Amino acid sequence: MRVLTAIDGSKASEIVLQEALARPWVPGTHFCLVTVVDPFFFTRAPLLFEETKVAAGKLLHEEAQKFRTTGWETETNVGNPRKVICQCAEEWRADLVLVGSHNLNALERLALGSTVHAVLRRTKCSVEVVRAPKKEATAGGRKILAATDGSEFSTAAVKTLASEPWPEDTRIKIISAPEFPLWLGEYPYFQRVQVEELNQSALDAAKAAVAQAKEILSRTGLAVTTDVPIDRDAPVKTILQKAKEWGANLIVVGSHGRRGFDRWALGSVSESLAMNAPCSVEVVHLLANTEGKEHERESHKSERSHDEHTVHVP
Repeated sequence: MRVLTAIDGSKASEIVLQEALARPWVPGTHFCLVTVVDPFFFTRAPLLFEETKVAAGKLLHEEAQKFRTTGWETETNVGNPRKVICQCAEEWRADLVLVGSHNLNALERLALGSTVHAVLRRTKCSVEVVRAPKKEATAGGRKILAATDGSEFSTAAVKTLASEPWPEDTRIKIISAPEFPLWLGEYPYFQRVQVEELNQSALDAAKAAVAQAKEILSRTGLAVTTDVPIDRDAPVKTILQKAKEWGANLIVVGSHGRRGFDRWALGSVSESLAMNAPCSVEVVHLLANTEGKEHERESHKSERSHDEHTVHVP
């Protein structure tokens, strides 16, 4: 597994590093610590820009040593503008990007931009937005909420979750929030039986989705429960509320990969969860050419043999 960890020296990135070092990973996992130095802010101070890049490289080296000390092969990369994270993830062939959340509000995100937002939308691999766990969510082992709608994207997310070496005291709750198309009284031109059939179909689909996910996750030997909440809220709101009530440490969800107009018109459940959840959120992207990527990674191992202690400065 190849994990790219984006840091910037902030409190948010400290939380990312703590999570990366504390979490169990499959043997042979490789890390790449990356930070960005935007030259825009140093237009009139080129010497300060060079000093900043050196300082950033030193920070990465110090943090990388912590990973190497624990036995993980680790590389570092210093780049400039924000999009370099997505570019680095693709060129390095990352399986997962870990990035911290600065919890910008809507106005700040619009005015200043959000690295998290950009990474979620542009990165092809899975992305986890890491947040510090609440005190009440740290007792009794890790709690993971797996959100599913029964699609191939959700199935890919569940399989990814099942493949990771979680501690034995980890608890997983599978949730599927039915999206009822019609409610009695709101559409008088539909007969009652028609409304009931449509809503029952949505409920049955949600139950089938959690049953499929439970079958996959039960093979892990971990404690697995299910939840099919019935309410009038949108699925995103329901999932967020359930995560808060249960004290989840992590939400895992699949991405449908919508872009452009589709995202604007239909919205993105995974993106909304990642930006608004009270805990960490991993958005898993379905890669149709997974086998091809694995073969490609093997063929490139020799090209990276000397990169472990390298800092790349543009």
